[in-house]
Amino acid sequence: MKKKNVILICILLCIFFKIRSQDTDLARIEYAYIPQSGSDNVYSRFRASFNYPIKLKEEGSYLVISPQYRYNNLKIEDGLLFEESGDLNAFHTIGLELGYTFKLKNNWRFGAKLGGAISSNFEGSGLEADDLRYAGSLYFVKSYKGKNLPKTSRLVIGLRYAIPASINFPLPIINYYKRFHPSWSYSVGTPKSSIKYFFNEKNTIQTFVSLDNFYGNLQNNRTFIDRDGQTKIAENASMLTINAAVGYEYYFTEHLLLYTYAGYTLSNEIRLRDNNQENVLIINDNNTFYFRSGIKLKI
Repeated sequence: MKKKNVILICILLCIFFKIRSQDTDLARIEYAYIPQSGSDNVYSRFRASFNYPIKLKEEGSYLVISPQYRYNNLKIEDGLLFEESGDLNAFHTIGLELGYTFKLKNNWRFGAKLGGAISSNFEGSGLEADDLRYAGSLYFVKSYKGKNLPKTSRLVIGLRYAIPASINFPLPIINYYKRFHPSWSYSVGTPKSSIKYFFNEKNTIQTFVSLDNFYGNLQNNRTFIDRDGQTKIAENASMLTINAAVGYEYYFTEHLLLYTYAGYTLSNEIRLRDNNQENVLIINDNNTFYFRSGIKLKI
């Protein structure tokens, strides 16, 4: 099976790393570092995100405001032979989503989100139309709490659609979480599949597979001649990784925790694409070390 098809299947199963529709995080501050094997290129990221719920009059109904900011530093040391110069490295993403959720029967809950983001290297004179991205999602959540706590389970199913994106159709959301023992839990689906062990109320360790990515517009398109003598125009940059990692979490309180994850990528690709989302140039595709750490506030 070609690597492109493998990545497509993984996207369909794992997309979207930034799917927060089933997320229990209220706030997160995080730093990620992914050095690229076989080159001096490095990808690093700082992000801050929030989910602010506003209780409505109807019981169990909430409006959720979800702003986020990301600074993606794509440090390219390899020579790319572009005709144009400029800052290819620094990309900023500023986004906002508005969500609405309410209770249904039999422990089910419905939710919907709609929003957009600006994602660009901002090397031009200001904001451009190609800097804008839009996304929407619909989902259903079924939760169960056993009589003998902390046994719980949660199922999330739904759809999400984002433009521009490399796959131009709605993508499935599916995730199942179960705390089946006071010391054990697992989750299967998006944004990650994991097995977690609880040493005590303060310390946990887990192993997991997850998806990570970024997308940014190049305000000044890059033109170059490929090995076949064809002229190519790069109009945006993206990264997609599938990571296998081990993680440690320390809970300061019941809801506030520090986490550190380290592992290795199962698939790793940094590429430039044209306006039709077709590959123009793959900058890196070797698997490599992966590190991520931060602080988050959970429900």
